[in-house]
Amino acid sequence: MKSKSEIYAVITGTGSYIPSVIIENEYFAGNTFYNEDGTVIDTPGDEIVKKFQQITDISQRRFAEEKYVTSDLATFAGQKALESANFDPEKLDYIIVAHNLGDIRHGQSYPDILPTLASRVKHKLGIRNPKTVAYDITFGCPGWTQAMVQANYYIKAGDAKSALIIGADTLSRSMEPHDRDAMIFADGAGAALLEARESTEPIGMLKHVAQTDTIEHLNILRMNEAFNPELKAGCPFLKMEGRKVYNYALTNVPAVAKECLDKNNLTLSDVKKVLIHQANAKMDEAILSRLFRLYGRKDVDLSVMPMTIDKLGNSSVATVPTLLDLVVRKQLEGHELNSGDYVMMTSVGAGMSINAFMYKMP
Repeated sequence: MKSKSEIYAVITGTGSYIPSVIIENEYFAGNTFYNEDGTVIDTPGDEIVKKFQQITDISQRRFAEEKYVTSDLATFAGQKALESANFDPEKLDYIIVAHNLGDIRHGQSYPDILPTLASRVKHKLGIRNPKTVAYDITFGCPGWTQAMVQANYYIKAGDAKSALIIGADTLSRSMEPHDRDAMIFADGAGAALLEARESTEPIGMLKHVAQTDTIEHLNILRMNEAFNPELKAGCPFLKMEGRKVYNYALTNVPAVAKECLDKNNLTLSDVKKVLIHQANAKMDEAILSRLFRLYGRKDVDLSVMPMTIDKLGNSSVATVPTLLDLVVRKQLEGHELNSGDYVMMTSVGAGMSINAFMYKMP
């Protein structure tokens, strides 16, 4: 008997914007770094920078050009996704923009989120159709992956035929220069266009898993006052308890990833690529290693996990869609995706929240 066709959400276009401003680690060597209690760290800056690279594998990151804000980066990535799909923007049903702190202007740290960034992106794209609904989602670093899940529901329910999902951040502008964690974060944007496709077999967006842990883990990533006592009266900065974030991710992300595979009746051997939030190279490698161990495997295959963090840093919600775009465009050496390949996309961040979904290339 012939299988009944169903509607699936399929990625038909991708795009990303990688800022042109390259910031080497040496940029931070002259900074005076402080502890959380306001005391100066005596270790010389160049030694701090060297140790930082050993821990994270980050040697460079990208900062947004001074004239741009987050919604500009989001627009550039979204435009590329629309162009790659040869899609008429006026036919979009939804524009969903994932970010954390909105449009922070160069030299400032105050977030600007009204009107929504999605509305600003719609305006900058010149879309006149009032039925193109534009809204934001803030879900920490997993914001773009969560927005993809939401858009999938719209399409599966028949409420939409298309959605442009963008992840963009300029977190470099929300970091205190006297905080060592400032070296982790970067700026960028990534986007994907989802369209409804009829198929007799599952393709595109498949099942997902998500969770949010707030009782013990709410504030290990948060906005808080500066470490430098002279800056405490100003706007809050993004603060992170790095060791706790590392332990939380290592403990929980592999289990969520396996739950996602189980929910889709798949195993690790079915997965062609794992696109994981680029937070810390050593952390991501440890997460993948633990996932392999959950399947009784000691032969960790790092080739399934493309990495960009060494040159692009942690651009938060932009990391996963940027990875996807680079792989789809064959701009990451040794990585490509073909029809029938299963891809896992997963992220972890402030909340603390984790999500993962499976995607089958059409």
